[in-house]
Amino acid sequence: MIVRPQLNWFRMLFIWNGSVLRTIIPQMVMMTAVSTLAVFTGGKIFGDKLPLNTSTFTLMGVALAIFLGFRNNASYDRYWEGRKIWGALLIASRALASQGLHYGLAGGDEQRKSLFIARLVALAFALKHQLRKTSAREDMARLLPQAPAGTAVQYLPVAQMDQLRAMLAAAHRDGYLADAHLWSCDQQLNDINHCIGACERIASTPIPFAYGVLLHRTVYLYCLLLPFGLVDAIGYATPLISVFVSYTFLALEAIAGEISAPFAASPNGLALDAICIEIERSLCELAGQPLPPAAQCSKDYRLD
Repeated sequence: MIVRPQLNWFRMLFIWNGSVLRTIIPQMVMMTAVSTLAVFTGGKIFGDKLPLNTSTFTLMGVALAIFLGFRNNASYDRYWEGRKIWGALLIASRALASQGLHYGLAGGDEQRKSLFIARLVALAFALKHQLRKTSAREDMARLLPQAPAGTAVQYLPVAQMDQLRAMLAAAHRDGYLADAHLWSCDQQLNDINHCIGACERIASTPIPFAYGVLLHRTVYLYCLLLPFGLVDAIGYATPLISVFVSYTFLALEAIAGEISAPFAASPNGLALDAICIEIERSLCELAGQPLPPAAQCSKDYRLD
């Protein structure tokens, strides 16, 4: 996701990076060509006039807009649920770090304290890479140079959670962590485990394919026929209106497709990089460690 500053209304009119316009340019070019053809042929195909009028497209447009609205709502529900899950992961990570540090997990051992915080941060980064299907090797080497993370495992965030639980169990056996404190920390680990599983559920359960295919075909059929229904009513203005209406429907479909995969590294996906950095900064501050640089607004909000 592009992390951008708040833009004013004028810059929003011309924003390029982060909008879906670049992904539907070929469709816009096609619609311009079809609309121009409809004007020059008078709405005829192979010499026959298509019996279409604006009232037909008014009824179809209302139904299609409602259909697109439901699809976008379903996609945004996935996006918002993903954001809530990562918010819960941030809260649980902070709580576990605070409890572990103050309940005597490290037993005065600064190295053990640093390792506990590093593993907790590494879990967030490992989850991000698992959801995006990218390599976690670089982040794991940075965060855990003293304890190789074993990036060859299939479920790296689960492995990190298991290591955290092992550290808690060891502290309890050594007498550093009381029974009640161990139970409290274990509850936070269970919450983190729930977050991992919830993210995996969203990532592995896309919106049904047939649903997307039906919407895709309906949108394109509507847009391709629209110029032939408008040409008798508005004449040479047909390309302008047809392209504008098509942009609305095609862009809504493209937006729904992007936000239905909230963990993807797309301009409109969740800002997982920024969230992971926030988790790392927050936990480092709790542990009294130097803070890494904060996430910066991307330069990708430029108008070019």
